[in-house]
Amino acid sequence: MSSVKIAKKIVGYSVAKPEEKDNKVDLKVESSAESNVVRMHEKLERPELLRGTTYKVKPPIEEHAMYVTINDIILNIDTPHEGRRPFEIFINCKNLDHHQWIVALTRLMSAVFRKGGDVTFLVEELKAVFDPRGGYWKPGGMFMPSLVAEIGDVVEKHLIEIGLMKKPGLDDHRKKLIEEKRAQFEAETMQQDAFAETSFPEGAQLCAKCNHTAVVLLDGCMTCLNCGESKCG
Repeated sequence: MSSVKIAKKIVGYSVAKPEEKDNKVDLKVESSAESNVVRMHEKLERPELLRGTTYKVKPPIEEHAMYVTINDIILNIDTPHEGRRPFEIFINCKNLDHHQWIVALTRLMSAVFRKGGDVTFLVEELKAVFDPRGGYWKPGGMFMPSLVAEIGDVVEKHLIEIGLMKKPGLDDHRKKLIEEKRAQFEAETMQQDAFAETSFPEGAQLCAKCNHTAVVLLDGCMTCLNCGESKCG
């Protein structure tokens, strides 16, 4: 804490009373009421009905799937300021080994959601968690460093869906550069790509007659599986 030098003589002082603090809070409530815009804050009571979305998470390293449910609250219904905000999160899993940390994580995340403000930082924090035993690959080739990171990926998808986050993407310059590099690579490896896309057995040789990589050893004789050409006649 930095020190403050008082240059003038102190001639009096006063102590702020609790009533004065309450008056300040009331002024804020009145000003927000005048604007008719309800913002997310921790004192906002939970409605009887909340809309939820459930996501299935099935890591290859886990025996049982996990089901992540995020419930949203709709603020300022039927007004230009209407919007969805995440209110609470639940995770259900048959594996009781995860029960303790799942309860702790979901309670903390729900508290952050209800606090209001920018909650998108949770995505970055969760996706930065690494499992010391190693991560895993999801179907489609996406690497997940931990199970917690995949929960962060689910939260990111949900925040994008309700409009709190923008879908990650490349700018026009990077897209153009990638397209040029891809076209250059395909032009340089066109012949190899043609061989790689063959539907014939791996290791087949090129047929001199039909130009397909379909020549295999069949009954002791090199035979083309595409046109039937055989060195044995």
